[in-house]
Amino acid sequence: MEKIIRSVLAAALIIALTGLPAFISGCSGDTHKTYIPSSKIEGSSLYVRKVENIPDDFILGMDASCVPALEESGVKYYSFSGEEQDVYRTLAESGVNFIRVRVWNNPYDGNGNGYGGGNCDIDNAVEIGRRATSYGMKLLVDFHYSDFWADPGKQFAPKAWKGMEIEEKTQSLYDYTKECLEKLKDAGVDVGMVQIGNETNGTFCGEKIWFNMQYLFSAGSKAVREIFPDAKVALHFANPEKVTNYQEYAKKLAYYNVDYDVFASSYYPYWHGTLDNLSQILSEIAETYGKQVMVMETSYAFTAEDTDFFGNTISDGGNVAKPYPYTVNGQANSVRDVIDTIVNRTKNGIGVVYWEGTWITVGTESWEKNSELWEKYGSGWASSYASEYDPNDAGKYYGGCAVDNQAFFDAQGRPLESLRVFNLVKYGNETELLADALEDVTLTVDLNGSIQLPESVNAIMTDSSKQQVPVKWDITDQDIEAMKSGGVAKYTVKGEAGGMPAVCYISMIEFNFLKNSGFEDGDDNSWTVREIGSANELFVEKKGTDSLTGDWHYHYWSAAQNSVEFYLEQTLDDLAAGKYKFSISIMGGDSGTYEVYAYAQVNGESAGRADMQITSYGNWDTGTVKDISVSEGDVITVGIFVKCSGAGNGAWGKIDDAMLNSQTD
Repeated sequence: MEKIIRSVLAAALIIALTGLPAFISGCSGDTHKTYIPSSKIEGSSLYVRKVENIPDDFILGMDASCVPALEESGVKYYSFSGEEQDVYRTLAESGVNFIRVRVWNNPYDGNGNGYGGGNCDIDNAVEIGRRATSYGMKLLVDFHYSDFWADPGKQFAPKAWKGMEIEEKTQSLYDYTKECLEKLKDAGVDVGMVQIGNETNGTFCGEKIWFNMQYLFSAGSKAVREIFPDAKVALHFANPEKVTNYQEYAKKLAYYNVDYDVFASSYYPYWHGTLDNLSQILSEIAETYGKQVMVMETSYAFTAEDTDFFGNTISDGGNVAKPYPYTVNGQANSVRDVIDTIVNRTKNGIGVVYWEGTWITVGTESWEKNSELWEKYGSGWASSYASEYDPNDAGKYYGGCAVDNQAFFDAQGRPLESLRVFNLVKYGNETELLADALEDVTLTVDLNGSIQLPESVNAIMTDSSKQQVPVKWDITDQDIEAMKSGGVAKYTVKGEAGGMPAVCYISMIEFNFLKNSGFEDGDDNSWTVREIGSANELFVEKKGTDSLTGDWHYHYWSAAQNSVEFYLEQTLDDLAAGKYKFSISIMGGDSGTYEVYAYAQVNGESAGRADMQITSYGNWDTGTVKDISVSEGDVITVGIFVKCSGAGNGAWGKIDDAMLNSQTD
């Protein structure tokens, strides 16, 4: 009887505070009716390949932290049938079973003005948690332990914790976590997972050494175990393409014996490498340390268009990886493939969470009207009030939503068909195979070369396969000549294929014909060293602080006088006839009397040289040889000659950034 009374009181509280329906199931305790479908959603036009072996408890999550702020700004959400409806119900009805919500300590200035990004304090989380729970979804609490955004580049401690020593900060983090979780528990929120920190790539809550970070991680975990003992504890990192970093994070956590359940990763296909790499590194961590793993954040654009007059992070232009078209089905295929990777190719994979799939524009009339709403309700990524906390980023670039084109709703709040992927991945929905979009064409052309656009392009089908179709480009001979004479620049050429718009991005560059020109391959296999002296060290070195660009360069050093004398050169026999120029850079010291020059030879005969200087550390000198005439079949050798007598302690130097380009002047 006592359980029944508690259930009734909890239901009454939810109704009173949110106006939402609460559902009680007899004597089963504090449970709610689930809106998550237990069978396939029929009638969808979305093409989805089935993901085999999805466990019943696999997390299909959605970060939806900004919804209350958007609703205050006038945003309305609708069901698939076109009726206005609570967006959390729509998410549940589409197969989402976890809602993720970020929590900032105090995202307000001294006058109570919100920093933006949803003003996501614990009260916001409680409201979202009640709504999610009422529709049968669990809450994933994402503590940033910051007053605003925390990510690999920002791990600012909250204002109230500024200047604290690690002992005091550890206690404050524990107390704060426990207090927040108690609020969620008192509100009847079904918390399934708690995240201690957000993308904590070697820094966390203002701390930059693991000896201190481990105390904070452990304090947060301790609070979770006490208030929600059945909830999983997750730690969250970003950039899985940097494999050695992930290995180091997991190793440090094990060394300090941090208590956690889930090693979670962000994975954005634009930046974070391949799914093969993702599965390999997460599986390695799972197997080595016995942890569960998951993708805590992912997303993909369904369009390149912006709808709120504030630029988007992802758009057309060819500046990021684009493994799927920016279409509704492309978005669904991206999510489907991430889920498949975690389910079937990753050891101990337990879930995938989509980031802010409900964050749409607050208005479509003008930037000015939208800006008023962003400032008042915090529905943009940052308001001007955030400048006191984050002056170098939010203080300069505050404004609207940069991810509205990656949501699962259009600008009017109507759900996209791609939202149903969370249900359909379990069953498959192989509709008629159609051309979804055309694959972008990217050309890199030497200024002295010819521009040849392809006669056909790939049509990307709704199952992600490709079929070639003839293309007609909207370009004239005059356009081509203008591109060739316009110097280094980028151009966009449009066309049509199969009734769809085609795009070709052309980069006119000074093409570097040398291999491993900056030594970034980490070896000197493309280069020949002809040593006349007897230097102690001649090799490719990795040291970013000593490189002109990148991390690698060619290094020489010798202690004995008159022992540095060598040629470093590369030979090519496949250049087109024309005129070329060669350049290479050097810096060094303790050279004494020296002779250094860049040179070029054609068929063994000198084609020019440029004397160079060695002065001191960090002062690079570049030698350039111009007017190198090459005929068809010629063999060309370019390189640098270095001879140093040494000044007492021996000569040293660094060589970098060799360039062999067509010469157009």
